Amino acid sequence: MGATVAGPAIAVPPTLFITDAEVAQLADWPAAVAALRRAYSVPIAPTMVPPRSMARGEGIWLRGLTAVSPAGGHMGCKLIAASMKARQASYLISLFDQTTMALAALIDGNRITGIRTAATAAVAVDKAAPNRPLRVAVIGSGFEAQGLLAALAAVRQLSEVRVFSPTPASRERFAEKFRLELSLAVKAVTQPEDAVKDVDVILCAARSRDERPVIHGDWLEPGMTVVSIGSTLPEQREVDERTVARATCIIADMPEEVAHDTGDMLAATRAGVDFAGKLVPLSDFVGGLVSSGPQDIVLYKSVGSALQDVVIAEMLLVQARHKGLGCEMLHSIAPVAK
Repeated sequence: MGATVAGPAIAVPPTLFITDAEVAQLADWPAAVAALRRAYSVPIAPTMVPPRSMARGEGIWLRGLTAVSPAGGHMGCKLIAASMKARQASYLISLFDQTTMALAALIDGNRITGIRTAATAAVAVDKAAPNRPLRVAVIGSGFEAQGLLAALAAVRQLSEVRVFSPTPASRERFAEKFRLELSLAVKAVTQPEDAVKDVDVILCAARSRDERPVIHGDWLEPGMTVVSIGSTLPEQREVDERTVARATCIIADMPEEVAHDTGDMLAATRAGVDFAGKLVPLSDFVGGLVSSGPQDIVLYKSVGSALQDVVIAEMLLVQARHKGLGCEMLHSIAPVAK
């Protein structure tokens, strides 16, 4: 049987390339949180967000994360190319139209990981935390910690913020930044225990240098919500086994990966902590299938998801078209050969 030849190419609207600088211009915390809240408010089939894949070379790797947006607009992929030797990484997100299969956009993904991680955490906290001005502890003072606080401040009123970082200058810079930029009452403290005492929410983005937990369950009080984004690999630690044991509800953006691929949950398993019955998908929590009580300790564990990348990329694409940003790239598609 001879080879089948595809039909003629079909003209489609130009692909939009959005640079890192344009992503910075377009980034909008309220819009990002709203887009992710909508995405997680509907059931998400596992087939829509399959496990990530990775190709490895000598000291280099290429990771691919794919997802179909529940909004029905696009499906996409985030590619991460990294070199351990050079300590460099590049990120690219592609979006395909779900109706025409056209390549709608190529977006520099350097900033998007931080945006989607923080905005998704804000969705979880907004649902779990009490409906009043929040007292917040931030453990860590780097890029991720800054994003967590900025995203939460965009959707909730914060009455008090305390920050701990092991480096005094870093925590003082963090406090000053948010006092000046958002007029938040931020206080730098010298011990993590002082930061978390009597707060409503703990935002943790601070893996310890020696991979020991930086949050301990004995510090927690009823009604607290803990966000942990810093332990995403088996060798990494952020919260201790007691935190996992005391949590009434453990919310995860990727439950299987959280349970089996993060150092915190692996340590809890080794310690005999049975958390399977209280580990729930973020979509079930946001969608109202699972709820928490006012005295419950809620732990949100995040490893990141391609769904979050695609949803944020969709939002950026809409805004770029509206504001006339991005560079148009002509291309065509062809019918699938039969």
